[in-house]
Amino acid sequence: MINSKKIVIVLPAFNAEKTLSATYSEIPMDIVDEIVLVDDASHDSTYELAHKLGIENIIRHENNKGYGANQKSCYNMALGLNADIIIMLHPDYQYTPKLIHSMAYLIANDVYDVVLGSRILGRGAIKGGMPRYKYVANRFSHCSKIF
Repeated sequence: MINSKKIVIVLPAFNAEKTLSATYSEIPMDIVDEIVLVDDASHDSTYELAHKLGIENIIRHENNKGYGANQKSCYNMALGLNADIIIMLHPDYQYTPKLIHSMAYLIANDVYDVVLGSRILGRGAIKGGMPRYKYVANRFSHCSKIF
């Protein structure tokens, strides 16, 4: 909590077993009040690992509904927990949870209403396992939006 604002981290997960522990271990629990994980019918042990890590707010889609539906489930649960600030963090570790402090403080201190991060900036996406062709395509699409 920052400035009496409840912070909820949402994790839209699909086959995140290999990276979930690393992502979870870097979440700054000194300011985070709740964590929500939505497992979109993973084929691995994402759901079981989330329980083992102690995540209390878990939804498991019985059928894969896709990324958009996963996000909706995440946000609906976070709003149901009365979140003031919701931060989406992908559990694939393509960007670092170490930025959560900075992002949350910008919102909690009324500097910005919304803060967006990018896994494309820097090399985090490639280190996290994003295929190079996707990285190049994403970089190109981001550049083309500027012009």
